[in-house]
Amino acid sequence: MAYWLARARTHQAEGVISRFDPRFWTVDFPRPMMAAVTTIAPDALRVDAVFYRKNDLAGLIWAAEDRFDHPLLAYETARDFRGCRLAFRWRSAGVRPLDAVDGPVLTIEGRDADGAARTWYVRLWNYATGTREDARIAIDFADVAGGFLLPDEAVPVWAGDIDRMFVSLVPPDYDASDTPLAQAAEGWVEMSDIVCAGSGAVLAIGDVMVPAHALELASGYDDSYNLTPARLLRNALQLGYRGAILQYVGMSHYFRLAAGGGIATLSGGALNVAARAWQRDFAERARALGYDVIWSLSYELFDAHCPEAWKQRAWDGSPALTGWVPPSTLLSPAHGGAMAYLRAVAAEVIGIAVAAGLAPKFQVGEPWWWVMPEGRPCLYDAAARAALGGAPVEIASVRAPLPAAAIELLDAAGAILADSTAALVAAVKAVAPGCETHLLAYLPSVLAADAPEVRRANLPLGWARPAFDVLQLEDYDYVTAGNSALSARAIAEAQTRLGYVTGDTDYLAGFVLRPEDSAGWREIEAAAERARARGVRRGFVWALPQVIRDGFVHFEEEADEMQAFDDVLFPLALGREAEVAPEYSTAVVTSAGGHEARNAGWAGARTHYDVGPGVRSEADIATLLAFFRARMGPARAFRLRDPFDASSGGAVPTPLDQQIGIGDGVATRFALVKHYGAVVRRITRPVGGSVSVAVDGAVTAAFSLVDGGMIELDAAPAPGAVVTAGFLFDVPVRFAEDSLAVSRATFQAGSAASVPLIEVREDVA
Repeated sequence: MAYWLARARTHQAEGVISRFDPRFWTVDFPRPMMAAVTTIAPDALRVDAVFYRKNDLAGLIWAAEDRFDHPLLAYETARDFRGCRLAFRWRSAGVRPLDAVDGPVLTIEGRDADGAARTWYVRLWNYATGTREDARIAIDFADVAGGFLLPDEAVPVWAGDIDRMFVSLVPPDYDASDTPLAQAAEGWVEMSDIVCAGSGAVLAIGDVMVPAHALELASGYDDSYNLTPARLLRNALQLGYRGAILQYVGMSHYFRLAAGGGIATLSGGALNVAARAWQRDFAERARALGYDVIWSLSYELFDAHCPEAWKQRAWDGSPALTGWVPPSTLLSPAHGGAMAYLRAVAAEVIGIAVAAGLAPKFQVGEPWWWVMPEGRPCLYDAAARAALGGAPVEIASVRAPLPAAAIELLDAAGAILADSTAALVAAVKAVAPGCETHLLAYLPSVLAADAPEVRRANLPLGWARPAFDVLQLEDYDYVTAGNSALSARAIAEAQTRLGYVTGDTDYLAGFVLRPEDSAGWREIEAAAERARARGVRRGFVWALPQVIRDGFVHFEEEADEMQAFDDVLFPLALGREAEVAPEYSTAVVTSAGGHEARNAGWAGARTHYDVGPGVRSEADIATLLAFFRARMGPARAFRLRDPFDASSGGAVPTPLDQQIGIGDGVATRFALVKHYGAVVRRITRPVGGSVSVAVDGAVTAAFSLVDGGMIELDAAPAPGAVVTAGFLFDVPVRFAEDSLAVSRATFQAGSAASVPLIEVREDVA
């Protein structure tokens, strides 16, 4: 497997779309209201919304720049709308009508003809024919005006440099106050028969089709609520993802709220009208494209809308709050109302899947008792206290040695958690008896090395097979830190503890939270490959919004003999007199005045060798020819011992020769390197048995040497600890030419044959 982070489309395939294609509109709105946009026909879209306050406003947005598609699939940026004529049918209910004050307005944001930032407000009613809730609207952007009444209040729009435009949708009782509505108000708008004509009506769009591959995909409604399901699934399909999509229902956008936008409620159903419409559309489109969908629901809920009694709490009553801003909280597995709420949400979601014709699949996502950053467990909400006997002992920190009573408490808490997940599974199976069930566990938390007893509560034995059909594991803190050894140990421990073999286990490879950390995709790709080699049931990349944002492209590499490597050494007797020529690629531009501008194309030298001088006899010729044939000429690379540079230091390497890393308390993997001043050379072919390692000057044998010249320490060095190593090494090379010409006459004449080799760069971390 391999990957690429695409920053922009260059020569890749393109197609065209009509500007204002329904798939590429988005929505935005303030909390607590919710809205969603779906495509109901190739030329039609629908917005469903729920309003809780009089000043709630949803925007239906068309952007000139595509910020929500993968770089290889995005539509072109086109800010000049003057060559466009847009026409559509408008139908609505439950929103302010077209003819009303504060009715639907097309807000256009951009710059005027002089380049000054400008916003125009185009009242749609001024361009409508029909009734206030069912009309035909036609806008020519070369001749359109803002203002409430036309022509008296006309403000001409210059549509030559537009960033975005959006249609505003507000509740029937809208005013500028923050007054709660007496009850939640649901509304909808449909734009159908959408036609864009004129010279600017067509946009180029990326039409790359990555070949289908083995990696599958995770996504989530909270991150993609503003996009159409059709747009998301287009990205998934064309980036080569097949099989299953793990779809997280979320914790902040799906719920219904009591009047005024207060706490979560089941009145009228579990999902709000926007979330329900979006999930239905997603389910139907996923089935049509041949995807399975695994619906995921966690014990996490947006804190501002969570009933106080439902929250897990620490000993002092502090609620369990995550690090998100604003925060989410964790629902108590002991609280009957909280768990009944989750069961209702799960049942409704699985009902949507069944109605769409999907095979029902459900994941209980990361259910756990929250642990505060300082180690305080949140086992002490009123419901949990009662379930744990009324007066459970205080655990001040799970990171300290625990007495027997505290360990018993953690076991009891684990039993409560397992009972709650069993009830959740039963709820979905009541809707779909054949539902395939999954459990997702986040290993760095539930198997924390500094809190070994937490697994009693957060990886309880009540989850042991066959409580779930599939065990799903993620460990992205280990992955992005490069700690593959700890990852492997944690995965094996979880499988052993719960009794799931690798073939019954899925793996979620990594997560890149911030765009500045996109280098982490290398480790994620490597973790996915290791999982595949282990034989996991499914391997997922987490998650689609980050895949799109960072331009991640995963693809399968075909077997290529040109990349083959034979782990054998070029015969030393022939190679010890090699001629050595390090080479750089440097562009030098000389100005008319004689000054130079130099640009180094390579970060490190690529070395050329000629081993001909070592060939001195007919026996040498025979050895060389046999070695050349065995390598199929340049087809297969091999090791060469550089006669001038084969050690990390002196003739005998020491463990203090080269600094290979600085400890951070987490990472255990470090790459062997050799420093040449400020230039760092990656060593991928160390000599086995020659490697020694020290941590802060103390020699250690607690390490292993793994492929690619990587050191794997048994324990992570402390933050700031200097990791050094000494080693002998070989250079990966290949024959430089397809033919090899030597003869007996060469040596009789006293001249050396030319046998060129060239260094091979190896793609390693």
